[in-house]
Amino acid sequence: MRLLLSFAALFLSILLLQLSSGGVGPLDALSGIELGFSTEQIGLLGSAHFLGFFIGCWWAPRLMGTIGHSRAFAAFAAAGAIGLLAHMLVVDPYAWAVMRIASGLCVAGCYTVVEAWLQAKLTNAARGRTMGIYRVVDLGGALLAQLLIGVLEPADYVSYNFLAILCCATLLPLTLTTAKPPDMPDAPRLRPMLAVRRSPLAAAGVVVAALSSAAFRMVGPLYGQEVGLSADQIAWFLAAFILGGALAQYPVGWLADKYDRRWVLIWLSGAAIVSSAVTVGTQSSGIVGIMGSAALFGLTTFPIYSVAAAHAHDFAAPQERVELSAALMFFFALGAIAAPYVASALIDAFGPPALFAMIAVAHLVLVGFGLVRMRARPASDTRTSYVYAPRTSFLIGRLTGRSRDRNKD
Repeated sequence: MRLLLSFAALFLSILLLQLSSGGVGPLDALSGIELGFSTEQIGLLGSAHFLGFFIGCWWAPRLMGTIGHSRAFAAFAAAGAIGLLAHMLVVDPYAWAVMRIASGLCVAGCYTVVEAWLQAKLTNAARGRTMGIYRVVDLGGALLAQLLIGVLEPADYVSYNFLAILCCATLLPLTLTTAKPPDMPDAPRLRPMLAVRRSPLAAAGVVVAALSSAAFRMVGPLYGQEVGLSADQIAWFLAAFILGGALAQYPVGWLADKYDRRWVLIWLSGAAIVSSAVTVGTQSSGIVGIMGSAALFGLTTFPIYSVAAAHAHDFAAPQERVELSAALMFFFALGAIAAPYVASALIDAFGPPALFAMIAVAHLVLVGFGLVRMRARPASDTRTSYVYAPRTSFLIGRLTGRSRDRNKD
C-alpha cells in the first residue's frame, strides 16, 4: 500500500494531463466550426496532434537521458500549455496545426516520463495492482475529458485558458514529490519492421485501430455537429465511445486468451463494420440511438489494438517485448496521423456517413487480410496473456512485458 501511495503524484499528473490533452481535440473541432475553418483544415489539426505525438515518443527518452525526468516532464508540459494558450492569439488553422504538434509532443513526452518512472520503481508484487490503477486513471481521465466539451465555449480564450491551467497543474504533483527520480532506462531502438516480421496481421491491425479511434475522436465532433447534436450531446457521444471501449476490455481479453486471436481480431473487425453501419443508420433515430451506437462502436473497435498486440507478442521472444511494443506504436502513430485528415476530406466530399464508410472499408480489408494470414501459418504454440495496452509511449512495453510472460499459457 505504501508503494501504491508513492505513485499517487504520478497518477494525479496523468489524470490532469488527460483532462487537458483529451479535451483539446474536440474543442478544436467545435472551435474550427465556429470560426469557419474548412472540414479538411479541422481534420489537419487532429493529424498534427499525432505527428507531435510520434515526435514526442521518439525524442522523450533521449531528452530524459540528457536533463532528467522532472525537467523533461516540465519542458513537455510547458510546450503543451504554450500551444493551448496561443490558440486565441493567432486564429489561423495552420498556426493551430503547429500548436497541436506541441500538444501531441506534450502528451507523448509526459507519458514517457511517467511510464519510465513507474517501470523503475515497480516491484513484481505490486505491478499488477499498480498497472490496474494506472489504466483506470488513464481511461477515467479520457472519459471525463470528453465531458468537458459540454461546458467549454468553443473559440473562447477562457476555454483554452482552462485547459492550459490543467496542463500546468500536471507539473505540481510530479515536481513537488519528495520521491527520488529513478535512473534513466535505455531508450528502445525503433525497429518498425520487427512488428511486420513477427506478425504482419498485428501490424495491419494496429493501423486499422488507429484509423478507427483517431478518426472518431478527432473528427467525431464534426459528425456529431452535422447530424444535429449540441455541444453537450457531442461530449456524451465521444464519452460513450470510450466507455464502450473500456467495458469491452475484460470480455474481449477472455476471448483472446481462450480462442485463436486471429479469429477474435477478424470477428471484432466484422462487428466494427456492423457497428459503423448501425451508427450511420441511427443518426436520425434520436439521442438514445446515437449514444448507443457510439458505445457499440467503441465496444467493437477499441480492443483491436490490444488483441493485435497480444497476437504479435505470441511470436516474440521475451527480450523483444519493449522493441516490439515500440514498433507497434510506430504503426499506430502512422495510421493516427493520416486518419483525421483523410476522414475530414471524405466528409467534405461525401457527407458525414463517409467517416464510418472509411472505417468500415479499413476493417473489411483487415478481415480479408486476416483470413489470408490464417492460411499462411498456424497460431503460435506459446501464448502470452492478453494485456490492455494503452497507446501512450514507446516505453509502455517495459510495463506490460512482464505481465505477458508471467501469465503465459
